[in-house]
Order: sequence, then C-alpha cells, then structure tokens
Amino acid sequence: MIRTTAIAAALLAAGPAFADAHTEIDLTATGDAAAGESAFRQCQSCHVVADPDGEVLAGRAARTGPNLYGVVGRVAGVVEDFRYSDIIVTAGEGGLVWDEANMVAYLLDPTGHLQEVTGENGRGKMSYRVRAEDDALNLYAFLAQFTAPEGTGEETN
Repeated sequence: MIRTTAIAAALLAAGPAFADAHTEIDLTATGDAAAGESAFRQCQSCHVVADPDGEVLAGRAARTGPNLYGVVGRVAGVVEDFRYSDIIVTAGEGGLVWDEANMVAYLLDPTGHLQEVTGENGRGKMSYRVRAEDDALNLYAFLAQFTAPEGTGEETN
C-alpha cells in the first residue's frame, strides 16, 4: 500500500511537467481580426507584415521593428537580420512563444512582460504600449491571419 501510494504521488508530481513538455501550444485567437486591422495602424510606423516573397500584406515597409509575418506561434526574438534587445533573445531562448496570452501581455507592457518571463532587469526595444486588452486581443487575431500555409515549407521567421 505504501509503495503504491509513493508511486501514485510521484506520478502526480511529474504529471504537470510531462504534460507541459508534450502539449502543443494553443494559438487560438479570441479577438476580432477586423478590429485588429484598424488597431494595427498604430503599429505600422515600426512594423510590416510581408510574406516570404516580400509582398507587403499589412502596414508599410517600416523596418524599425521586425516583420510580423508568421509571428503567431513563433519563438520570440528569432527573425534573421533583426537586432533584438538581449532580454527578448533571452526570453526566446527560454521558450517564449507568441501565443495569445504572451502577445497580449507583451503588447500591454513590453518590458514588464519580458522581465517577468526572464527574471532579468533588461529593457525591450518596443516602447509603445497598447492601452486596452481588447485592442491587444484584436491585434493578435489580426496577426494570426498571416502565417505560411501548413505543408508549404515556407519559413515564417
């Protein structure tokens, strides 16, 4: 009986870690993509959404921030040839993926979210903050539309 209880306790303790390591990230968008398109006007002075062929799908040809094509589901801080802050690179190395919860938290408080995720005191480069959670949710829904179709082999970084 004691052995069975010990094994059960060990399995219960290990369960959450095992589940986290083998669970796909939920990239569901709960916001309104059309409202997000309108909210994106505030973002386009720094960001663009351009597909792998270079076609601009949203925004202008801004290059202050990274291209946001394929950002949903991507690890933070990995767009080639973009110079990220150290803290966002650290967050990405630690496994930060742009799902709805992370993106909304980041958009509402970029540096604060990165500090919380990494435990470091660095600063992110994005100084703009989205003021309302609904706007952040809508932006996520808007950006979620811009991903490479599955099975195409196109990179989304």
